[in-house]
Amino acid sequence: MLQQSSNNSRMAQQNENTFSQRLWKMFGFPTHVAEEAEPPILDEPWRELHWGEKQKNLQYVQEYKPEQDDIKYLRVLLYGPVGSGKSSFINSVSNVLRGRITIPALASATTSDKSFTKKYETHKFIKGRGSSKTFYPLVFNDIMGLEDGTDRGVHGDDIKLALEGHVKEGHKFNPVAPISQDDPGYNPTPSADDKVHVLVCVMSANAPQMNSSILEKMKSIRETASELGIPQMTMMTHIDEACSETEKNLRNVYKSKYLRKKMKDFSSAVGIPVNCIFPVKNYSEEINLNNDVDTLILSTLRKMIDFGDDFIEKI
Repeated sequence: MLQQSSNNSRMAQQNENTFSQRLWKMFGFPTHVAEEAEPPILDEPWRELHWGEKQKNLQYVQEYKPEQDDIKYLRVLLYGPVGSGKSSFINSVSNVLRGRITIPALASATTSDKSFTKKYETHKFIKGRGSSKTFYPLVFNDIMGLEDGTDRGVHGDDIKLALEGHVKEGHKFNPVAPISQDDPGYNPTPSADDKVHVLVCVMSANAPQMNSSILEKMKSIRETASELGIPQMTMMTHIDEACSETEKNLRNVYKSKYLRKKMKDFSSAVGIPVNCIFPVKNYSEEINLNNDVDTLILSTLRKMIDFGDDFIEKI
């Protein structure tokens, strides 16, 4: 009886296998149960971040001041592909420093392959109110986005001239021709205050693979900055849109396998070390501030100040 039962079981299994194979041949249905998916996050974060130190980092930024007498502002130049979130980051920094939602830099809420920023503009951050109002000794320069192709987006040579302080405030970029020495927007005698002290590449974690022409522009810009000794770092934006685990809980940012791979891939493509790449979430839908969003922004801002101040000390 046991033998007969065993034979019947084997025959049933063979029939099931044969039926599954027929289904696969006819319809392409899978014939096996899928293996359990690998979890999208690590058990422990691969980079340490102290989430409870928002006030400590905010105080660090608030109290910073360049030690060089001829430098009033530590200048940060933001560059990157169109739609990466440069203007939105400027707004996010303003939000954190002022403790409320602000919009000092106009940013586009729509997706486009054309740069929303057209001219060279310096963004300062207000400190205090009324008669006691001053500005933080930290400024950001927003620049036209990098676009695919030779005659689109900001010209790489314009970014190089901006690094040396040769681009005047309000200069309108021409994708076809970079600024020349005869142009009204050219600054022939830049001061130490006009020059860039930190170069920051802004890239979106939610963007597809970059085109080769944009990568080549980035590499060329990086080479010029390296020759000038200017420190460089990268901000990876839109991390909540790119990773559902980070969208659910921002504190998963350094546990996300996807974001870690994205950072490593970008590091390999452009040459910026992983320890100089910082993920952030810009304010977009929120009408009130969020401590975790602020913590990531302040952590990145503090590194910008450290890198820039080291450079200023060498000038």
